[in-house]
Amino acid sequence: MAEAGIVAIGAALAIGISAMAAAIAEKEIGSAAVGAMAEKEETFGKGLILTVIPETLVIFGLVVAILILNLAKG
Repeated sequence: MAEAGIVAIGAALAIGISAMAAAIAEKEIGSAAVGAMAEKEETFGKGLILTVIPETLVIFGLVVAILILNLAKG
């Protein structure tokens, strides 16, 4: 029973830490992108793409969490 709890904590940490890291990165990139767009409106596309890139960190965290949960069952 205790082993299942530790596995759940590991999966939660995989998602939680990656989500916090993505939020910090997105905050920095977003503020820089808005500043760049204030000076040059042509940078909107690049700013939008660069703002979305940190979300892949959360997807990787989700994949790791799923792998942790599946490895614990086997």
